[in-house]
Amino acid sequence: MFKHAQLESVKAWIGDPAHAALPLHARIHRAVRQLILDGRLDAGRPLPASRVLAASLGVSRDTVEAAYGQLHVEGFIDRRVGSGSFVSERARRGPGRGTAARPGAPEAPRLSRRGGAIFQGGGVRDFLAIRPFAPGVPETRAFPLQTWERLERQVLKEHGPRILQHGPPQGMAPLRRAIADYANLERGARATPERVLVLTSSQQALTLCATVLLDPGDRIFIEDPVYHGARKAFDAAGLACLPVPLDADGMRVDLLRDAAQGARAVFLTPSHQFPTGTTLALDRRLAVIEWARRQRAWIIEDDYDSEFHYAGKPMACVQGLDPYERTIYIGTFTKSLFPGLRIGYMILPPPLVAPMTVARTLLDGHSAPIPQLTLARFIEGGHFGAHVRTMRAVYAERRDVLARLVRQHLSDFVEPRVPAGGMQMPCVFIRDLSEGAVVDAAGRAGIDLLGLTALHAPGRHEAGFLMGFAAYAPNELDAAVRRLAAVLRALS
Repeated sequence: MFKHAQLESVKAWIGDPAHAALPLHARIHRAVRQLILDGRLDAGRPLPASRVLAASLGVSRDTVEAAYGQLHVEGFIDRRVGSGSFVSERARRGPGRGTAARPGAPEAPRLSRRGGAIFQGGGVRDFLAIRPFAPGVPETRAFPLQTWERLERQVLKEHGPRILQHGPPQGMAPLRRAIADYANLERGARATPERVLVLTSSQQALTLCATVLLDPGDRIFIEDPVYHGARKAFDAAGLACLPVPLDADGMRVDLLRDAAQGARAVFLTPSHQFPTGTTLALDRRLAVIEWARRQRAWIIEDDYDSEFHYAGKPMACVQGLDPYERTIYIGTFTKSLFPGLRIGYMILPPPLVAPMTVARTLLDGHSAPIPQLTLARFIEGGHFGAHVRTMRAVYAERRDVLARLVRQHLSDFVEPRVPAGGMQMPCVFIRDLSEGAVVDAAGRAGIDLLGLTALHAPGRHEAGFLMGFAAYAPNELDAAVRRLAAVLRALS
C-alpha cells in the first residue's frame, strides 16, 4: 500500500498544470514510475489494488488498470494473479536510488573543449521576430506566394509520392542546373550543375569548409571586421583566425603576401563586405587568386546578398575570375527570397564535390526535395529575376529613407556609412556611448541592433551598430528611428 506521502505525491503529479496535456492514465503511470525511479517504492513493495487506488484518486478503476498495465509492460512492476502488483526487482537500480534529491539547478553538463567553445561563442542568432533594425532580414510581405503555391502544386502533381522520399545529397538535378545557369549569367561564375552542392544555408557551407578543408590549428585569413557567423564557424572548428584590415577597396590583400605566417585559406565577402559594405577592387581580386595559387590555399567566397546592388551592375564574383580552381563560392536564397526556404549552395572545384557531398551526409543527409524543385521552377520561369528586380528598387528606396532619417534624428550620436548595396547600414558612434548599453536599451524598446565591436578583432574596432532596412516600410523606419533617438537621448 502507499504511504500517505506517496499518495499525496501521486495526487500532486496528476494535478500539476504542466502535465495537463497528458491523459489521466498516463499521468498516474508517470507519477508511480517516478516514485519507483526515485527509490521511494522499494523492489518487491506491493502496490495498492487498482480498485483501492482508483477510489483514493477519485478516478475509474479502468484508468488505474491502464496505468498499471503500462508499468508492467515497461518492466517497472510485476503482476501476479491472485496476489496483486509489486515493484519489480528489475527496477532496483533506478537512477535516483541511494541518493537524496538535491534542490536547485541541475549540474552543468561536461562538454568537450570544442562543445564548450561553441556554447561560449553563443552560436549565430537569428532574428525570429521582425523588429527594426534586424540586419539581413528580407521583405517577405511582397513575396509572390500565389506563384510559389502554383509551382509547388505542379511539382506535387508531376512527381506524386516519389517526391516524399529521400533526395540526393548533392541536391535535385533541376535546381543544380538552375543555380549554375543563374550564377553564370548574373554573377559571372564558372559553374556547371555537377559542381553545385545544394545545402540548407550558407552557415552550413561555412561549417563544411572549416571542417573538410582545414585541420584544427590551421590558420585562415579573415576580414576585419568580419561576418560573425564565419568567425564562429572557424572558431568552432579550432582554426586560428588571422584578421586582415580593410580600406575603401576592401581587404588589404597585400598583407596576405607579406604576412610572417601563411594560411591555408582566406575568407572574403567581396561583393558587399560584411559589415562595411565595401567592394573588393579588381586588382585585389586578381591578387588574392594569385596568392591562393602560389600558396595552394583556398578562397572561401561568401556572396550572401550580391543581388541587391543599387548603382550599375555588380562586379563578377572571384570564383569566375579564378582559372586555378582554388575558390569555393557560397550563395544563399535566404536573403533574396525568404529565410524559411532554407536553401543555400556551394559552387565547388571538381575535386571537392565528392568530399563535400559525403561530409554533408553526416550533417543532415539532404535538403527537402519539394522546395528544391519548386525553387528550380521559380528560377527557370523568370520569377526569381523579376522578384529580385522588384525588391532591388524597394530596398534602394528604403536605404535612402533610412539614411535621411538617421541624418535628421540621430546626427548628434552616429555617422551613417551609406552602402552601395546590401540590406543593412553601419552607423558609427561620434559620441562616447556604450555600445552594449545602447544595444540592450534598444532591445527593450522593441529595436534590434547588431553591435559592431564583436565583428572586429580585439583592440581595433569602431563602436556602433548595424541597421537593417530591407524588411521595413518607410513609415516603419520613421517610427523606429524616432524611438531609437529617444533611447540614445536617454543614455547621453
